[in-house]
Amino acid sequence: MRVHPVAGLLALLIAGASAAADKTPFDVRRMVALERLSSPTLSPDGRFALFAVRQADVPANKAKTGLWIENLLARDAAPPVRFTDEALNVNSPSFAPDGKTVYFLSAQSGSMQLWAQPVGGTQAVQISDYPLDIGSYKLSPDGRQIALSFEVFPDCRDLDCTKQRLDAKAADKSSGMLFDQLFVRHWDTYADGRRNQLFLAPMPAAGGKLTVAAKLSTGIDGDIPSKPFGDASEYAWSPDSRSLVFSVRIAGKTEAWSTNFDLFQVDTGVHGRFRPRNLTEANPAWDTAPVFSPDGKTLYYLAMKRPGFEADRFAIMAMDLATGRSREVAPGWDRSAGSLSVSADGKTLYATADDMGQHPLFAIDARSGAVTRLAADGSVKEYDIAAGRILFTRDTLASPAQLYLMPASGGSARLISANNREAIAATAWGEFEQFKFSGWNDETVHGYVVKPANYVKGRKYPIAFLIHGGPQGSFGNGWSYRWNPQTYAGQGYAVVMIDFHGSTGYGQAFTDAISGHWGDRPLEDLQKGYAAALAKYDFLDESRACALGASYGGYMVNWIAGNWPEPWKCLVNHDGVFDNRMMGYATEELWFTEWENGGTPFAVPGNYEKFNPVNHVAKWRVPMLVVQGELDYRIPTEQGLATFTALQRQGIESRLLVFPDENHWVLKTQNSIRWHDTVNAWLRRHIGGGDAP
Repeated sequence: MRVHPVAGLLALLIAGASAAADKTPFDVRRMVALERLSSPTLSPDGRFALFAVRQADVPANKAKTGLWIENLLARDAAPPVRFTDEALNVNSPSFAPDGKTVYFLSAQSGSMQLWAQPVGGTQAVQISDYPLDIGSYKLSPDGRQIALSFEVFPDCRDLDCTKQRLDAKAADKSSGMLFDQLFVRHWDTYADGRRNQLFLAPMPAAGGKLTVAAKLSTGIDGDIPSKPFGDASEYAWSPDSRSLVFSVRIAGKTEAWSTNFDLFQVDTGVHGRFRPRNLTEANPAWDTAPVFSPDGKTLYYLAMKRPGFEADRFAIMAMDLATGRSREVAPGWDRSAGSLSVSADGKTLYATADDMGQHPLFAIDARSGAVTRLAADGSVKEYDIAAGRILFTRDTLASPAQLYLMPASGGSARLISANNREAIAATAWGEFEQFKFSGWNDETVHGYVVKPANYVKGRKYPIAFLIHGGPQGSFGNGWSYRWNPQTYAGQGYAVVMIDFHGSTGYGQAFTDAISGHWGDRPLEDLQKGYAAALAKYDFLDESRACALGASYGGYMVNWIAGNWPEPWKCLVNHDGVFDNRMMGYATEELWFTEWENGGTPFAVPGNYEKFNPVNHVAKWRVPMLVVQGELDYRIPTEQGLATFTALQRQGIESRLLVFPDENHWVLKTQNSIRWHDTVNAWLRRHIGGGDAP
């Protein structure tokens, strides 16, 4: 990607290649104060760029998100200006098909409702007043209808029925919950019988409000969008606005161990007689992210092939809607697509994917399947395409998300946003470099090393060895507000990260290699990667090193404690698996543990014991900090408590940090600060603090 001179100058500032001694090292307080960009949205004619900016009030432990807009065709090239009022906290922006109005969701009135604001106006108007929160929405291409999702009791005939039941439950003095099937709880919430369902409403005339919504997903016992992280990308309007396609898992009692999402199409022109029909029934695995070709004849979507495997490769599929036949668009592209869009002429598809430690944007020829890398370095998290332009966010290991604009055919990217410019320029960033080595099976494995901020040649620095979760994930060239290497570099640590077998972006076979091998192949990669880093980078002080990880990374910390304790002066385990067998019974998404272990814990108990950290506790001796969120139902709190108990009963130096109000992630601002302060204090106690302020 060729970068516009202004963006290039900023990139040099962020890279920190010549960080001055008077610049301030990065830390958690600087991190949580940064503005966060998201939701890049182009007007249909490509004239206006709209995006969301989250601004934190750190002392108040709160944040507010507003919309900003820029006229991309203005001669004066003025920077973006605030679009929504400062009093509004908003999300999910979109333009009307004619480009004259911006819609968004806000809970300003006490519940999440739809608001509208003219592009040239300053006053937003609430245009819905439903008894329930709107979860997501999508306007029809002709602007006459809107699809809305609500969380409802499926047997309720209207939204008021769900509201009445919720009010009655709140007034009930009994707190007991009775279950007949799984899920009992999911991610951080107990199941109460409600489902995300799709509804249809006519768009009101100017000055009017949305009226009663009719349920589109009649007879569908599933969540649209999916829980816990689904969104409006899981359903799509046809170009003629006469039908809608959505992705849903209908699994009944098998929901907790099924990944069989199907695509359903429903005619939106027959109010009161909606009958969704299954388009992908033949595929027992995951089908999602539908998008129509501009002529409405082809449905593009993402599909996995192996049922029960959540980290299978998402292939790009094209379905001829007249015949129902599907074909894979780019079968030779060994990457898993993470999003999908189509050009206005229907000739090009766009998708992001992990790729060799980056997360770029790609263009795929819809006919031939030829793949072109567009925005290459760093991570493209979100993008929008209109009028031959792409508006996208891009972040790196040394920059939070910034907003860029580029031609849809590729070429130079122009920096649109100026958020955090002063903070970025005033920060001493740790330089980073990707390296590679021969890992398990003599296959090439990649990793990253981040130098300490204000690095001085000839000095040696203590090591923070970060282990990513997933395990099908990656610690690549991207920004994180939870596990950010720069927060360690800012404390004077050198950071080493290995994309071991099981990581994404290196081909599906590389990702598959970890299943059934949690404790051997990745451990070999980590050991060989650590040795390769020590041999290549003479500023690494191997006598002062600590290993840290969360989720699978936390599992690996527990596994390392009993199987590779030698290099480490301390360990940090956040929400990590302690007893793999109990994990198989207590986690919520059972398909994960059952795939990774080759079956259920009662059918193949030996598989769960083969790499079970609990069986090696007697060999533990390295001091460990344990962190646990009590709302974590993915790796339940008993796993963290058991880890701490095992340490305490053996007299091993240990601490336990518990967050009663956090799930698998630490998200609240002050909790994030507490987390970083506790982790950094643990590292300083055992390996020193380098140049820590």
